Amino acid sequence: MQPLAFLATDSAPAGGAELTQIIEATLVFGVILGAVAFYVRRQRAGAEGQRVRGFTAMAQRMAAAVNFPAWAALPLQALRLSLLVALFGMYWDISIHIDKGRDAGPLANPAHWFILIGLVGVFACGAIAMALSRDPLPGGTIKLTRYWRIPVGSALLLGCGTFSLMGFPLDDVWHRLFGQDVTLFGPTHLMLIGGASMATLGGWLMLMEGIQVTGTRSTWVKLGEYAVAGGFLVGLSTFQAEFDFGVPQFRFALEPVMVMAAASIALVTARVRLGKGGALLAFLSFLIIRGIITLIVAVPLGRTVPHFPLYLAEALLIEGVALLIGTRKGWRFGAVAGLAVGTVGLAAEWGWSHVWAALPWPTALWPEAAILGLVTAVGGGIVGAWFGTSLNRTAGEPAEPAAPATKWLAPVGFAAVVACVAISLPITTGDPVKAEVTLREVGAAPARTVQATVKLTPADAADDAAWFTATAWQGGGLVVDELRKIGAGTWETTQPIPVHDSWKTTLRLQRGSDILGLPVYLPEDEAIPAKEIAAEPTFSREFILDKKLLQREQKPDVPSYLWLLGYLVVGLLAALAIGCIAAGTSWAARKAKAPEQPALTEERPKVGV
Repeated sequence: MQPLAFLATDSAPAGGAELTQIIEATLVFGVILGAVAFYVRRQRAGAEGQRVRGFTAMAQRMAAAVNFPAWAALPLQALRLSLLVALFGMYWDISIHIDKGRDAGPLANPAHWFILIGLVGVFACGAIAMALSRDPLPGGTIKLTRYWRIPVGSALLLGCGTFSLMGFPLDDVWHRLFGQDVTLFGPTHLMLIGGASMATLGGWLMLMEGIQVTGTRSTWVKLGEYAVAGGFLVGLSTFQAEFDFGVPQFRFALEPVMVMAAASIALVTARVRLGKGGALLAFLSFLIIRGIITLIVAVPLGRTVPHFPLYLAEALLIEGVALLIGTRKGWRFGAVAGLAVGTVGLAAEWGWSHVWAALPWPTALWPEAAILGLVTAVGGGIVGAWFGTSLNRTAGEPAEPAAPATKWLAPVGFAAVVACVAISLPITTGDPVKAEVTLREVGAAPARTVQATVKLTPADAADDAAWFTATAWQGGGLVVDELRKIGAGTWETTQPIPVHDSWKTTLRLQRGSDILGLPVYLPEDEAIPAKEIAAEPTFSREFILDKKLLQREQKPDVPSYLWLLGYLVVGLLAALAIGCIAAGTSWAARKAKAPEQPALTEERPKVGV
């Protein structure tokens, strides 16, 4: 088979969207983005004296009401709403995929519309902020034309929105090349999530640029900062969603690493920027946002519950470190705060996981997770201190300049976080493991459920496992049952496991870097195509790489160079996006000027629509 023939295949449900749905989505995108482009053009090229209306009039009224620049007041409010809509859509979408499997088509999933609208909103917020960019402007701006300069934050919002929106067409191409991917950690899925997560920092930066030119510290601005600080923590926490739902495809050690990264970067940033109580306010904002979304997904929508880390202990620890040593020397505060988070905070999250988590953290994670979590937290604390200090400088507030010998610490801290994530990712199959499984009927057909007794060879294969579960999903819900040891090499389930209709039921085993899976029952799937694997009363099977069961729709025999090319393209786009965020933040901080008195310019934009 020719590799590029994948692009020409019919749009089967397991290999890309139908052509009609692609056309419909393109038309929707075209109309919305075309309207945004038309607004930007009219706003920048209109005639003097034309009546101000639409977004421009709304922005001016809001700017006058809150004493803030028009290019920031309205776009920031719209950004908060857009990110909340996209976040809700994301968690609803993940729960749908876990409970029901892949979609009949991208437009057939209602959650996708929320994600689309939210991400288009992020893009539009950046574009509208750019269109409204007139004096007063911050000291650090980006020159587009001779008479058009824009705040850095607006450019970052536009870039983050573009990065996320690129994930939609690339996701369809990915499915056509490699098959449907119903797991979260697909490269194009991470583009969608990553762009929205980084947009929180772009919005925070634009808020600081508004403070820089007006000097205002109104209640509206303070509440906006509390919301964006919590939103930043929410954004960094979205990458943990596979663990939040209980169906991770990577090693368990990755979860503590991601939790420590989110806590140290976001909460240290909040404490440095917001001052006393800043980390706690960010935590409260996070708790409100995630709590409400979890409640909506779990109760009225009736989907699988998305759990989340608590972060309370980490916030308290960071506040305590700030009281003891202060935050003036940012790198020192970040490192010490990271040390506290990576030890006591990590232990607190271990305890919280045993109170409310889909998969409680086992002792088998130590010492690897403790070491990686500590390094991640220290590195993340340094990065958070740099972010917080940069935001302070962008707001025009005095901050101690970094000594030449410490300027390299932020890149090193970020590299430490990336390295710990990378160490946690590789998975293997290791030595062969076989299982003799006996099923005991609990519920009769057609809604057949069973209890399983599993005898492993070798007998100690699961003795030090990070997880050994019976997992059933995509049949209308999710069941994650930790097996109980009843003898040497013998384990049993503790609750009925469904083995009927569209349920996919497997045994999942993680030991060290090995992540193994054994099918108990898999339905026939003509779109892949794949035959049914029946849940016979007794059977003997060998564990295989778990990813092959989680991603059953993955196409076989795809040339390795296409995999390499796909990962390189997405990886380079992600590196470019992160680099732009870092460079833009640094530029805005270096070029910031002292805030003016809180009085907006009386000059009106030339035109509005």
